[in-house]
Amino acid sequence: MATTTETTVADGGGPGVDTDTGKGLHPGALGMVTSLILAVASAAPAYSLAATIAFVVALVGFQAPSVVVLAFVPILFVSFGYAALNRRDPDCGTIFTWASKSLGPRIGFMGGWAIIASFVLVMGSLAQVAGQYVLVLFGANGIAADPTSPWVLLVGLGWIALMTLICYRGIEVAAAVQRALLFLEFLVLVIFSVVALVRVYTGHAGAEAVSPQLSWFNPLDIPSPSAFVSGLVLMLFIYWGWETALTVNEETKDSRRTPGRAATFSTILLLGLYLLATVATLSFAGIGTTGIGLGNPDNSGDVFSAVGQAVFGSGGLGSVLWHLLVLMILSSAAASTETTVLTLGRTTLSMGDHGALPRIFARIHPRFAIPHVSTIAVGLAGAACYVVMNFLSHGQVIGDAVSSCGLLIAFYYGLTGLTSAWAYRREWRRSASDLWLRIVLPALGGFVLVAAGVWSLRNNWDPANSATSWTLPFAPHWHIGGTFVIGVGAILVGIVLMLVRQAVSRPAP
Repeated sequence: MATTTETTVADGGGPGVDTDTGKGLHPGALGMVTSLILAVASAAPAYSLAATIAFVVALVGFQAPSVVVLAFVPILFVSFGYAALNRRDPDCGTIFTWASKSLGPRIGFMGGWAIIASFVLVMGSLAQVAGQYVLVLFGANGIAADPTSPWVLLVGLGWIALMTLICYRGIEVAAAVQRALLFLEFLVLVIFSVVALVRVYTGHAGAEAVSPQLSWFNPLDIPSPSAFVSGLVLMLFIYWGWETALTVNEETKDSRRTPGRAATFSTILLLGLYLLATVATLSFAGIGTTGIGLGNPDNSGDVFSAVGQAVFGSGGLGSVLWHLLVLMILSSAAASTETTVLTLGRTTLSMGDHGALPRIFARIHPRFAIPHVSTIAVGLAGAACYVVMNFLSHGQVIGDAVSSCGLLIAFYYGLTGLTSAWAYRREWRRSASDLWLRIVLPALGGFVLVAAGVWSLRNNWDPANSATSWTLPFAPHWHIGGTFVIGVGAILVGIVLMLVRQAVSRPAP
């Protein structure tokens, strides 16, 4: 693996200055609005809420809105670190490049690997959701009810192929698709939330409904520190993805400033949307264990599918809105699948360009100006991972794979905050904003996220907190939760690959 030295790039770069690093990407292709759209769409708000909110409610009950707010704080602090590091060195490798230059190539490689592992693992879930909702949209509810159905698998694989093709055609095509998908997602999610709250306040909701309370924002009512931390790590999943604005920094106008601003603004926008949707869903459905209650395990994998029909009703307009809700989840999964391919293609491009991965990953298509080898490799890796997980434990391992992403996200987000503090450690006297926005707050956010990730390992070890488990085949025959096995296993695979790559790239004596 190639060694690097600490960056000497100046902190300048006035407005409108684009940095061309020579990788062959299309500089200046994206503006502020498009970067913001990519950042928000990457978080897949509708899909993330549908897949996560019930698990958060199972841990903290009506205090879920407080976890939404508290999880936002370290995310916001880390976004300051992303903006600061990008301003110094706008590279599509993000934390891989920044940590390599400031903390050493081994730490940088593991930061890049955490991105790769988390995004590949989540692609199986995204493809499965897309496969199911395509079938629901066309009325094949019976087939869609079985997530491991060969038809769901086939449609999911086709979805990965389609999103990979869109990314292959260039950054402008990918961005145009994102604009349309995000508009639909935001519009329907806001309509759903407003209708749910109106029905609650007018007394037209069901018996499960509970009027929103200010006490829901009090984290001191959470039953235990363990429940709080577990909920916090789960909530990282719904915020996850906004850093896509940074991975396309070399293709953005004013590449030193625009990506960082888009990333920070996207976290604030996501906070507002998540609070509205969480309060509305919690208020309308309640936390009961039957019917549409969020405590009903039958609803845990897809909250909006369970609650949507109750919110919109079965009339003519209600049926239209219900189908729009289905389309919203589908578009959310599509948007996230596309940005997953987009992000990983550029992460592996940078790692190939710096010698951390084989150089073939750094090849750029002469016409479309995209890392075509990396893009195809990402699509194939995601499809292969989906196929394997679909047949393991009747597909239940997909849920554990998504949960394990919390550890990987906490690691590379936390590492980014700490890297920012270290990279700017000698510049704290320049101004108060430099001290707080580049050192103190990113370090605080990074420390909180890393600590939360480590704490989550304790809970993930318990098989009761996972859908699958694994028993050590030799003494002491530990029985370990599948989420722990996947998360820690992914990190160990990264360490092995790093050592192998380092040995292969080491010059002969």
